[in-house]
Amino acid sequence: MSFAKNRPLLLISLVLATVLPVPLALAEGPYVIGSSNTVTADPPISRPSTKPCIVQLFKDVAFDNFDPYNFTYTPPADCPGPWAKVVFEANISVTAGIQFDRTANFWIGGAAIYFGTTAEPSPTLGPAWHVESDLTDYSPLFTTTQSGQADIGNLVNSQYTGIIYATANLEFYPLAENQNAPVTADVVLPLSAGPDGGTVALNTTTDQLAATFSLPLNIERAYLDVYAQSQSNDEFWYTCVPNDVSGELFSCGNTAFRETEVSIDGTPAGVAPISPWIYTGGIDPFLWFPLPGVQTLNFIPYRVDLTPFAGLLSSALPHTVAISVYNADSYFSATASLLLYLDHGSPQVTGAVTTNTISSGPDPVITEKLNTDSNGDITGSVSVTSARQFKVAGYVDTSHGRVATTVKQSMNFSNFQLFDITSSVYVQNITQKSTVNTITTTNSNGASTQTSRAWSFPLTFDIGEAFNADGSGSLTSHANQDYRISEVDRQNGAVTYTSTLSNQVTPVDTLFFNSAGQITGNQGQSSTQAYTFSDSQNHCYDVTLSATNNALASFNSGCK
Repeated sequence: MSFAKNRPLLLISLVLATVLPVPLALAEGPYVIGSSNTVTADPPISRPSTKPCIVQLFKDVAFDNFDPYNFTYTPPADCPGPWAKVVFEANISVTAGIQFDRTANFWIGGAAIYFGTTAEPSPTLGPAWHVESDLTDYSPLFTTTQSGQADIGNLVNSQYTGIIYATANLEFYPLAENQNAPVTADVVLPLSAGPDGGTVALNTTTDQLAATFSLPLNIERAYLDVYAQSQSNDEFWYTCVPNDVSGELFSCGNTAFRETEVSIDGTPAGVAPISPWIYTGGIDPFLWFPLPGVQTLNFIPYRVDLTPFAGLLSSALPHTVAISVYNADSYFSATASLLLYLDHGSPQVTGAVTTNTISSGPDPVITEKLNTDSNGDITGSVSVTSARQFKVAGYVDTSHGRVATTVKQSMNFSNFQLFDITSSVYVQNITQKSTVNTITTTNSNGASTQTSRAWSFPLTFDIGEAFNADGSGSLTSHANQDYRISEVDRQNGAVTYTSTLSNQVTPVDTLFFNSAGQITGNQGQSSTQAYTFSDSQNHCYDVTLSATNNALASFNSGCK
């Protein structure tokens, strides 16, 4: 068989083996024009005006094996809380050399405080980058001394030489004079591998990450923050096809549809979409120099609203919360955190779930339109779609009256792939759309509040391989990856707040490889990242970065 009709190069997370430009020393704001160092347009977390207490979790820790680094977290004595804000920040780097992208996750008290992946180096470039996030909702985790763990599993030997280093801090901002404390969770409970944390591998649809809790008796609101990271066979799940054609299309199986299911005591309780995070070794490593994909370095969990179940959870019985990934095919790395908000005026509430129309699972529709000619060449398309609508409602009788919550959600997913496979070309063009529209209505004491949120993570990826007679060839990729959220809040029908967010990355590159499949170089690389946010309170963030030939070319801000 020809090389084209063996497993395509594009499905391998490639290791960069060529030379990139050395960073220059000309800076514009926080960015260095002409540098290949890893950067993003992501906004920093806004800080309060008060002086923070900084707790260093660890400093300059080397990750050159698969042993987690253990540390002890101690609350800041000079900032006892409650805090106006809690900010996590980390500086991570990898030495110049050859290395894969690696998964990074940090834990306190068994709960994930950071989850992301690392940038890949080159023989002449050791990238360094900064990540930060707002952990104010997780404040209960930080009130007592607890064990912590940092895990960046990394293989270092004569072939893979890049060593990863990391430093991480928590910043605790005291309240300003006469400032009210923000509303945060009262209890944070982890779903992880053990008391020190760790993800759990979900290899099949039936595998679960589950935890059984004895919960407080006065729960008023509840949320589950879910991470489901694709790994191994599932890393490129958005390229997968139905099992009956995976062989002839040289693709992974179980279709290109994945979805996270949430249950309480075995009953469906919520659904979370799978974000198509793409790591810095994905498809073509040059695509992501110096701009990585959307959220590649710092994942954002999907928050599932479990408030309609607050009355059910506020019982003396233990309750089991579980997540699974539909169509998982070895595997998804999963963790979650259960956030509980309590009724401070009563030691116990009562309530019930009044409506739950969530089905036990999705019912995706598969369409195959493929043609194989007499030469064995294949053309055509494969698609998979899924549509779900459900409603969950419940109430709790609290110290300040009955609070009734209704969550209406519609989820729509589609993945359409065009194929053209011959002895000299392998073309796979992917168009994927994943949307979630949620309306949450809360009624209490005659007042109604409503939050409407639209979430989407569209992805297009056009991939074309061309092969020469000797087995060498090229791989040309065009990608467009976007993360969008819009929100509208209403009080008794009147709009009180609106916001929109978009984070879009659009790279293109042509990569060259020899007959042994080794990368020999690239050309025509360019990419942009545009991150925009605005809301009805006159907040604005608008930054666009562009790169050419794997170096930062421009920085522009639209907010003055």
